[in-house]
Amino acid sequence: MTTKQRLHELIEALPEDRLPLVERYLKAAIEDAADDPVRWALDHAPVDDEPLTEEDAAALRSAREDFAAGRTMSLEEVKRELGL
Repeated sequence: MTTKQRLHELIEALPEDRLPLVERYLKAAIEDAADDPVRWALDHAPVDDEPLTEEDAAALRSAREDFAAGRTMSLEEVKRELGL
């Protein structure tokens, strides 16, 4: 079995939530991001793996309900309200 074939097998076995991390790594390997320190830092930033608290989940539900009901403000409205 070739290395590419083995990599394909490993990717297929990955849980869905780990795919973005592997995608970033592979892109960095292809693009040789070591030449760009900012790109390297972004590519190697840790994945936010902090679990959602019930308070976080409730806030997200509330925000989604507000959005669905049209209870939103445009950026211009927010700027105006803040006097910007």
